[in-house]
Amino acid sequence: MAYNYKDLGLSNTKEMFEKANKEHYAVPAFNFNNMEQMQAIIEACAEMGSPVILQCSTGALKYMGKEVTPLLAKGAVDTARAMGSDIPVALHLDHGPSLDAVKTCIDAGFSSVMIDGSHYSFEENIEITKQVVEYAKQFDVTVEAELGVLAGVEDDVVADHHIYTNPEEVEEFVSKTGVDSLAIAIGTSHGAHKFKPGTNPKLELNILAEIERRLPGFPIVLHGSSAVPQKYVEMIKENGGQLKDAIGIPDSELNGAAKSGVAKINVDTDGRLAFTAGVRKVFTEKPGEFDPRKYLGVAKEEMKSYYKSKIETVFGSKNAYKAATK
Repeated sequence: MAYNYKDLGLSNTKEMFEKANKEHYAVPAFNFNNMEQMQAIIEACAEMGSPVILQCSTGALKYMGKEVTPLLAKGAVDTARAMGSDIPVALHLDHGPSLDAVKTCIDAGFSSVMIDGSHYSFEENIEITKQVVEYAKQFDVTVEAELGVLAGVEDDVVADHHIYTNPEEVEEFVSKTGVDSLAIAIGTSHGAHKFKPGTNPKLELNILAEIERRLPGFPIVLHGSSAVPQKYVEMIKENGGQLKDAIGIPDSELNGAAKSGVAKINVDTDGRLAFTAGVRKVFTEKPGEFDPRKYLGVAKEEMKSYYKSKIETVFGSKNAYKAATK
């Protein structure tokens, strides 16, 4: 079944990013893998009056199915409206590996896509990105691309080390491809095990500042921006989980980026940790529980609560739109 994203009530990211850059906040881009995670995200954002980008990796799309995923996104829009909120909601492909993958998602009803050509040469990255932009524009779908490489693991995206974005390349890349937003590498990292305990992770804000100087007002994206909250790491361990010690990106670093030209910040791992911690806590406290609503519901509320605090303290997007009235 093919859908046009506008028929699902979804928005692309163009106006979202224009407003975010003008008002100096970042749009939350939260990954989801099931209905409960989607509910946690949309309820948190509707209650806070924050725009939201529902992100779906190719792995998540395969898990949920291309037939189900866009309808979950429509459900998210309908939920926000039923709550009395007018927040815009986008459905975005995270780390699209190819033009074919992008076409599949656009045909399924996605309103925004990312083509990740960061592992190619600069010239090859331009070429594949340009092809995606030309296709997506036919459907008024916005396109994100990436320059630089983030270390870490996220689904099928694996890299051993960072390659910081070269500011001298950004103008040519944007000009030749026509992309709507650009993901850059300035020290964030994919996955839960971003940095070793005892280190003090810092973003290369000097690189960000130079990119902003060269691309004034252009939407910049940060991937791999989870904080890896230690309370959830400890909750998982205390309730039978095995998780290596790790730390993420400090909220203070991300808050500074959100106030500049960064229009979109991606968070996935934090949601997984909060959700998993909630499930494990229920199973420890109530080992006889077998009703999925009883443990998935708790996990949803844990994830929702965490994201509400993140919207206020990190993204700065609270009350950017009408908050829920119910």
